[in-house]
Amino acid sequence: MLENGKVHNFAHACGMMEKDTDIRRNFSEKGKRKMETWRFVHTGNRIPAENMAIDEAILTAHSEGKVPPTARFYGWKPATLSIGYFQKAEKEIHFDRVREENIGFVRRPTGGRAVLHDQELTYSLIVSEKHPGIPASVTEAYRVLSEGLLLGFRKLGLAAEMVNLATEEEKQKYTSLGSAACFDSPSWYELVVEGRKVAGSAQVRNKGVVLQHGSILLELDADLLFSLLKFSNERIRERMKQSFLQKAVAINDIMRSLGRKEVNLSDVELAFKEGVREGLQVELQDSGLTPYEEELAAKLVKEKYGTEEWNKRR
Repeated sequence: MLENGKVHNFAHACGMMEKDTDIRRNFSEKGKRKMETWRFVHTGNRIPAENMAIDEAILTAHSEGKVPPTARFYGWKPATLSIGYFQKAEKEIHFDRVREENIGFVRRPTGGRAVLHDQELTYSLIVSEKHPGIPASVTEAYRVLSEGLLLGFRKLGLAAEMVNLATEEEKQKYTSLGSAACFDSPSWYELVVEGRKVAGSAQVRNKGVVLQHGSILLELDADLLFSLLKFSNERIRERMKQSFLQKAVAINDIMRSLGRKEVNLSDVELAFKEGVREGLQVELQDSGLTPYEEELAAKLVKEKYGTEEWNKRR
């Protein structure tokens, strides 16, 4: 966990917000003030430790006033299993299988459960807690930041909604008890298409900054994911996998079910970049990481995210 940070677990945000335009006005009231500019950084495919180190480096740089609020897109090489900050790695993860499949592994600084990062777009949003557009409430901040994701799905022609899971009964509807898979883990708001979750996100607050990151799946390999997780027997593994598949879905699974053309990563990146821009009502200025961020990320890989102590300590 980030030093003195607060970790919050969110899985999917799927659905319709009650007043989308009210949320967007949090960031920029049209006609009243100039639209804010955020930095947009696409770091491409990185190794697992680098990806988490870069997110933390951006958070630190923003907390020190060195960079503006930042939206980042990235991928993973190799395909990677990430786990939440609080998960017990040796108890929940089948490391022999991880090695056999040549899968990378890293512990995130955020909460949540295991995620297989493969055919997906991964995003992060980094912004000050004191930003006038960020609500003090963790769940409302999550809802605001996820507005861009909602619009991204809609730009792909998917009828995404942000569902408010106000009751325990509603939360159970989207959860498979006993599964270590992240897309089984509910938040107060779920992004859903046709009743199934389509995005998994988590949030941490540290040094006065909010970091929210998450996965937008193009394809979902549930067989591989569940082979990497530990279960007491195969019957339970299969039951958890089937329950998971009833509650989670990837973009191209939906496209195929609707008889539509599958989308590629470039399609998804374009849709979600526009979604973030419109959802937060900000301009996005293409940029790269600063030398300070690169140096700090390299240090964090060496001292934190690339170490056994961090990744398997629990």
